[in-house]
Amino acid sequence: MPEHGGNLRDAKRLYGRDDWIDLSAGLNPAWYPAPALTDNAWHRLPEPDPALVDAACAYYGAPHMLAVAGTQAAIQALPRLRPPSRVVIAAPSYAEHAHHWALHGHAARQVPYAELADAVDGCEVMVVCNPNNPTGAAVPRAQLLDWADRLARRGGWLVVDEAFADTDGAHSVADRAGHAGLIVLRSVGKFFGLAGVRLGFVAARPDLLAALDELLGPWQVSGPAQQVGKAALLDQAWQRATRATLQRSGQRLHDLLAAHGIEGSGTALFQWWPEARPEQLHDHMARRGIWVRLFRTGPRGIRLGLPPDEAAWTRLATALNEWTRESK
Repeated sequence: MPEHGGNLRDAKRLYGRDDWIDLSAGLNPAWYPAPALTDNAWHRLPEPDPALVDAACAYYGAPHMLAVAGTQAAIQALPRLRPPSRVVIAAPSYAEHAHHWALHGHAARQVPYAELADAVDGCEVMVVCNPNNPTGAAVPRAQLLDWADRLARRGGWLVVDEAFADTDGAHSVADRAGHAGLIVLRSVGKFFGLAGVRLGFVAARPDLLAALDELLGPWQVSGPAQQVGKAALLDQAWQRATRATLQRSGQRLHDLLAAHGIEGSGTALFQWWPEARPEQLHDHMARRGIWVRLFRTGPRGIRLGLPPDEAAWTRLATALNEWTRESK
């Protein structure tokens, strides 16, 4: 199983401490305040709520969507809906994509973002995180739509993972996901900071969504998750204020790293950079109670999410100061 952030139990087991600042997952640290649930939310079987899908379609601008138990559920299921295919996964990328396409008989290979345009005509499926996790690289919307059309003409798919697109949706293609061959994944875990509810959405043509729904089975999304997700997707005032706050915080993180000689890239929710000594930096931070995301391979680097409060910003700045001094 690929490594992931958010594994604080591992941090505690390896380093002790109870005062962890978790910057490893790239989630909004000021998560959406979940509303009170209806009295029977934990009792009833979770029938799919059409109002949740309507709210998602309005928020993401997609013509058709399916609610799933986090986009991870779709990432694991989509490879099972195709015969063996040649699959290109943009790299570096969220590791679960390559892992699951390779598990189900597909000829999967990873291709750097700069080489995707040359690879599109040599595959039946292309998978692109846009913006990319972990680097923040983005493929222009017009380029994605061209690739989707070319793949669709030969029965192929373009799968676009837009899990981090909420803070800047300029390149989103969710509104075109009613076209053949285009599949878009969206998540409430990142921007809304609600990773624990396990709720995501797939935008695609109705026939593909029906096949995916059949494969995933009944009661995919819990009743409480549906209620919380619907409230978050409908709360436009919170969304506007949060988007502005995250843009400021993301720039602050970028500037903090730059002040220590680190040129990061990413989104409003995280910064990533190739690091010559990633294991040592990861250990340095962990010994100070700061859990960051270590990328050991392809390329080796570090990703940081946003600190949750001023005390955490101060601890991060202090740890970076100490790392800079020790590295000289």
